[in-house]
Amino acid sequence: MKVHRELAGSLPEFRNAVVTIGAFDGVHLGHRQIIAQLKTEAARINGETVIVTFHPHPRKIVSSVPGDIKLLNTLNEKIALLSETGIDHLVVVPFDHRFSNQPAEAYVTDFLYRYFKPHTIIIGYDHRFGKGREGDYHLLEDFGKQLGFEVKEIAEQLQNQIVVSSTRIRQSIAQNDIATANALLGYPYFFEGLIVEGNQLGRTIGYPTANLHITSEEKLIPGDGVYAVRVNIKDASNSTAFLNGMMNIGVRPTIGGRKRVIEVNIFDFDADIYGQVLQVHVVHYLRGEVKFNGLEELKAQLQKDKEAAIAQLSH
Repeated sequence: MKVHRELAGSLPEFRNAVVTIGAFDGVHLGHRQIIAQLKTEAARINGETVIVTFHPHPRKIVSSVPGDIKLLNTLNEKIALLSETGIDHLVVVPFDHRFSNQPAEAYVTDFLYRYFKPHTIIIGYDHRFGKGREGDYHLLEDFGKQLGFEVKEIAEQLQNQIVVSSTRIRQSIAQNDIATANALLGYPYFFEGLIVEGNQLGRTIGYPTANLHITSEEKLIPGDGVYAVRVNIKDASNSTAFLNGMMNIGVRPTIGGRKRVIEVNIFDFDADIYGQVLQVHVVHYLRGEVKFNGLEELKAQLQKDKEAAIAQLSH
């Protein structure tokens, strides 16, 4: 998959481009059905598959409260997930107020047609574009007849499924329903953070933890609780080996904590990894956060959590 981050002067002349446009946040199972449709159409006409997405997310630009928007993927995560699907090109279009304010007609002629010369555009029946979201499927069809490209519709059932899936995935992750989220995604939800120094209390009771600082403000983080996880330390060697562990998200009420922290206990592991990036794949929700009567009670529960996590991770 070739990734293009600029429009002017950098895009190739696509061969019979079959184009779809969208946020593709999560690259979940619904999105993968669209990608399969894209690939089937491209194979039929000996064309190339092109996904057009936007960065930053359009809602960050047009929303009155942009800080409230939480995403399933960072841009780099989305690129990595899409690269696994076998499409030919991903075009990341810089999205700003100027782009969002262009009339619908200009969006078609000066953007879609000018840069992609599409053979076919595949979009949802409710796809809207241009200033005030005034452009729709029918306008695109009219331009297609004038300019010589086809417009094909994503079935209403699939389009609804995608909208419902994206919403349900976000809600499920925030509400600890990892099983539903992972089933809709088609893979374990993941995020990453920089490993920073904590208060090292876990080390004193036999459960040392990697404390994470999340660098992406947009990334959706699971709700408070204890989880079974698989982790990957993204060191200089770019190792893809995964290690098993358990993660706690919360304020740690047993020790009087007030600040929300994310800490991961990696099983059978003892190395200095401060300053490295840890990618966490969330496999299973184990329990909510509880205030225990002292460290011994907490330690006993952590042993039970570890056993429960190992059982889940062995599936």
